[in-house]
Amino acid sequence: MNLLAIDTSSNACSVAVQVGDENIEKHVVEPREHTKILLPMIEGLLQEAGVALSDLDAVVLGNGPGSFIGMRIGASVAQGICHGAGLRIVPVSSLAAIAAEVICEHGAEKILVAQDARMHEIYLGRFHADAGGLPQADNEEVICGIGPLTVPDAGYVAAGAGWNRYPELLAQNSHLISATAEVIYPRARYLLQLGVNAKQAGRAIPPDALVPAYIRSKVADIPV
Repeated sequence: MNLLAIDTSSNACSVAVQVGDENIEKHVVEPREHTKILLPMIEGLLQEAGVALSDLDAVVLGNGPGSFIGMRIGASVAQGICHGAGLRIVPVSSLAAIAAEVICEHGAEKILVAQDARMHEIYLGRFHADAGGLPQADNEEVICGIGPLTVPDAGYVAAGAGWNRYPELLAQNSHLISATAEVIYPRARYLLQLGVNAKQAGRAIPPDALVPAYIRSKVADIPV
């Protein structure tokens, strides 16, 4: 399967291309530069992979939750590409991409992902590794304040920028955490297998049907 994966939901601008069983990625942490660098990154990777947009089967989009502005940039570019090339979008959780990297690189079985939602809040996702080594959500992704978390068990690997942004979050929930992983932002290459599975499950959608997973509609701070 030939796929383009994009995630701009955080300070990182991340793009990956899969051609058959091979994939390449460019991942750059450049806050507030996504508008300038995303399209050149896509063009460069497609050229490096030797494929055109017409060769793709779909575009996999890291659909948040995360930065409102970043998510809008990624969604707009993905929709434009899909409209022009007659492709479908496969929306995938950006929190799941972080969990996928932690499973792959650290062998974690349970992952608690916290991303900075500004305004002293986090986006929280709870995942476990399935038999195929991919993350499965244990609950709906939520937004919550910095404080004790309502989680039914313990032994999680903590990942995501929220733990770094709010050290008190880790201090107040240390009994839930067995280890921390320095996986801060979603990487597009970890969206690829999630995207394959989602597409095979029939979750590819027309570009006009995309609804970004903002979770919170109110913005009282300047997002990244």
